[in-house]
Amino acid sequence: MSPELKRIHHVEFLVGNAKQAAYFYRKAFGFDQVAYRGPETGYRKRASYVLRQGDIWLMFTTPLHHDDSLNIWLTLHGDGVRDIAFEVDDAAAIHDLSVDKGAVSDRPPREFGDELGTVKMAKIQTYGEVVHTFIERRGYRGFLPGFRIQEIKGEGVGLQCIDHIVGNVEDHRMDSWVQWYDKVLGMDRFVSYDDKDISTEFTALRSTVVATDDRRIKFPINEPAEGRRKSQIQEYIDHNVTAGVQHLALKTDDILSTIAALRRNGVEFLKVPDGYYEYAWEAVGAIREDRERVKELGILVDRDDAGYLLQLFTRPLQDRPTFFVEIIQRAGSESFGKGNFRALFVTIEQEQALRGNL
Repeated sequence: MSPELKRIHHVEFLVGNAKQAAYFYRKAFGFDQVAYRGPETGYRKRASYVLRQGDIWLMFTTPLHHDDSLNIWLTLHGDGVRDIAFEVDDAAAIHDLSVDKGAVSDRPPREFGDELGTVKMAKIQTYGEVVHTFIERRGYRGFLPGFRIQEIKGEGVGLQCIDHIVGNVEDHRMDSWVQWYDKVLGMDRFVSYDDKDISTEFTALRSTVVATDDRRIKFPINEPAEGRRKSQIQEYIDHNVTAGVQHLALKTDDILSTIAALRRNGVEFLKVPDGYYEYAWEAVGAIREDRERVKELGILVDRDDAGYLLQLFTRPLQDRPTFFVEIIQRAGSESFGKGNFRALFVTIEQEQALRGNL
């Protein structure tokens, strides 16, 4: 029996100032603020703001007291993803099955309720200090118990859903985590890339993607590979202290409009290497989008046997070179931009050199 993960319910970020983080994601990425929990709602320990765009639900949480153990998490890792939560039909059964298969419980099943109904939740630990929460909604009519509606509209930029979530793990740990997701959560191996696929003259990495049977939930897992200099994955591990979530890939059906809006909002993206389009168009061939506009916005393009995709990566969204966001549009392709790996690495290496971390 494999656990049935229905969808990603939400992604929770632990941050130093949740109010300001929520403001940033509203103004920069166009999210609506939809719910809040904190002292004003009777929860005096922490403040959490919930943002939504399409079917993307993000929660930003800050501990409010010095003796909260989450302050240690923040000191070690800085702002970043702490929880990838799944909606499930039976939280207790999936939690217990996961533990039986080798997962470490972070919180046993518990019921929570308010005037809108009840939910059951449980947590297990995954790589680094990230957790997975199982949420059994039972028809609950709000976000989660304890949160109150707090609507502040953002100017949406066309983001629809989470395409995939990427984790960075330590050297020689990728295969064990791929096996863990297969055994514990029933997510099988979707595609793999080795250091021949993802490398430059200086650095390299290995990556394997695990996914649910319906491919609605996809988790690429990266590890550093040996190179002449420090890879971006090792730079992440050094600054995060341990394994963690490297980026969220957010899907749009109109990447030209989405990237144009994000650039107007001040979102900073990695620069496409000089000469990129000289070989990109030959490799990709015809696309529906205007090539000049794609080039003007600095969007990466790639093609596989099933179609093509367009993608672009932000610079890190906090001062530590850890978490960032990918914007992706798929036109048939279900891959992850293999043809862009070298171009992306060259750009990241340039950024690493500026930080003195290459």
